[in-house]
Amino acid sequence: MSENKGKFEVLTTDGRARRGVLHTVHGDIQTPVFMNVGTCAAIKGGVSSRELIDLDCQVELSNTYHLHLRPGDKLIYEMGGLHKFMNWERPILTDSGGFQVFSLSQLRKITEEGVRFASHIDGKRIFMGPEESMQIQSHLASTIAMSFDECIENPAPYDYVKQSCARTARWLVRCKAEMDRLNSLPETINRDQLLFGINQGGTYEDLRIEHMHTIAELDLAGYAIGGLAVGEETEEMYRIIDAVEPHMPKNKPRYLMGVGTPCNILEAVHMGVDFFDCVMPSRNARHGNLFTWHGKMNLLNEKYAKDPRPFDENCGCPACRNYSRSYVRHLIKAKESLGMRLAVAHNLYFYNNLTREIRKALDGGYFESFYQKYRNILGERSQS
Repeated sequence: MSENKGKFEVLTTDGRARRGVLHTVHGDIQTPVFMNVGTCAAIKGGVSSRELIDLDCQVELSNTYHLHLRPGDKLIYEMGGLHKFMNWERPILTDSGGFQVFSLSQLRKITEEGVRFASHIDGKRIFMGPEESMQIQSHLASTIAMSFDECIENPAPYDYVKQSCARTARWLVRCKAEMDRLNSLPETINRDQLLFGINQGGTYEDLRIEHMHTIAELDLAGYAIGGLAVGEETEEMYRIIDAVEPHMPKNKPRYLMGVGTPCNILEAVHMGVDFFDCVMPSRNARHGNLFTWHGKMNLLNEKYAKDPRPFDENCGCPACRNYSRSYVRHLIKAKESLGMRLAVAHNLYFYNNLTREIRKALDGGYFESFYQKYRNILGERSQS
């Protein structure tokens, strides 16, 4: 491991909220941070990796399962790794594929070795376990690799969740051993690849806490809270974060996987979380649903048909700098791809700007007042 790579520094705190920086081989990540989701090495909605720089994206997130199936991780390895493949120099986090194995594959068999499942593309039978997930992510040469875990449904029976947590912990030990081996090989593209472990335990506080203590002993580069935002009530999610956070290592970044709305991010930062990702900004944008500093906006509403204003007059994204609500609404209704692209660019910029403003508030010592001001506004329907 190169000197200082993988080190996380907490620069300041405000209550439980943290302002930090994670040093990586592909550059520093300023936290709290929102990672922009490019599942198949591209943002859905036609936003390129070059445009992500203009949108102030710090970290791009791609998916192990999808890239393994198409175009194949070995092909990406032969092309020099994911950074070269998609022309992106900043950090990349790759999800382990665990969630997709359990959510997309109807036919799957879980054993101690791993999971046998059918590809959602062509039905081809595939096996993935801890070692395979690490090998695929090593081929991709991402900055941060996620451990391979079992993703359970919420709610699930207590006894099954307990057994699943134990298996996920055993898989994590194997992930760490395999990553250490891969990072020692001269042919490995990124020998400074970092491993984040994933906390599981459903909605059972005692299992969550026990599992967190178990995986913290492995002294990994970071820790994620997984298995939330999968259908449970928002208050349930907050309850689990609140229970687990005090037991997470203070000197390692915390990542809340697959979350969420701007309000979710603000609340989770308030509870001590550092990393976030979600498909929501790009998915919603493709249907004309935008996020602004004055609340949520459905651009397809008739009242915006003759509105000459930008989406948000306080926004510096390419769409708000150059186009009107009326024009982009017309493009989306006419199914012109430019409308979708501009809306996606706006939402991604908004999320990236939100976390930047959170960092400024933490740096300036006024995060609590920022939190109190926006915790409700961001979730309400815009009246503007």
